[in-house]
Amino acid sequence: MMRSRILVLSMLVLMLSLTGFGCAKKAGGPGDGSGSSWEEQERARLEQERALREKMGQAANELAQMIHFAFDSSNLTPEARQILTRKAEIMRQYPQIKVIVEGNCDQRGTAEYNLALGERRAQAAAQYLSNLGIGADRLSTVSYGKERPLDPSNSEAAYAKNRRDEFRATY
Repeated sequence: MMRSRILVLSMLVLMLSLTGFGCAKKAGGPGDGSGSSWEEQERARLEQERALREKMGQAANELAQMIHFAFDSSNLTPEARQILTRKAEIMRQYPQIKVIVEGNCDQRGTAEYNLALGERRAQAAAQYLSNLGIGADRLSTVSYGKERPLDPSNSEAAYAKNRRDEFRATY
């Protein structure tokens, strides 16, 4: 009699344990096959991003403002420093914002040389922002070299437009 009670009790504990594991809520995410949960998370993220952009207003435009460089140079001009200082103020005001600095070059020179120059330009801006107190974890850089010209024509004016850093904010 005692043996059967222990057996029934053991079976009951085992069934409750299996029921508890079976009801565990799974977190949705990309590639997990659930779809809707990930979509809801992405929708919520995009809504937060849109709300933050509206709240930022003019500051979002200032954050996206490009800086330009002299030919074959990654030195920041006084104007570029002024623009970067304003970006740092905005980033301090909105600590959830991260920035990707995208270095670009004009069409002259080899692809390899321009990739390296674009990286130096992006690094110069990121370092300046970092020196103004923006955490390195909020800054990243990428170089597009001469692959993304704003103006594809071959004139000094076009070259000057293409020697730039662009800033892409992420939220």
